[in-house]
Amino acid sequence: MTQISTSNKVVTFINVFTVEPQNQDRLLELLTQATDASVRYAPGFVSCSLHRGTDGTKVTMYAQWSTMEHYQAMRNDPKPLPYLQEAMTIAKFEPGSYEVVKTFEPIKV
Repeated sequence: MTQISTSNKVVTFINVFTVEPQNQDRLLELLTQATDASVRYAPGFVSCSLHRGTDGTKVTMYAQWSTMEHYQAMRNDPKPLPYLQEAMTIAKFEPGSYEVVKTFEPIKV
């Protein structure tokens, strides 16, 4: 399960895909299929969440991996490749890797 914490030492990927609104559902299907087919079974996989942009033009994938090496090993797996190749024909991909710097919770008064 996704846990966002400064003490949780994982590599976080926030990948933004830009699509035409008519392709948003298909992109979500492709990313789901790639994750279900192999990504979630890869060593070092922690979690993945898909987010649908409310205007229909964005899909964001928030993923956590134990290490960058685990993530790179998964990228070399050919199983998710057909889904990802099709995804790239309908979406522009803007990847990013991050570390958590600070989290905030509500103050109880």
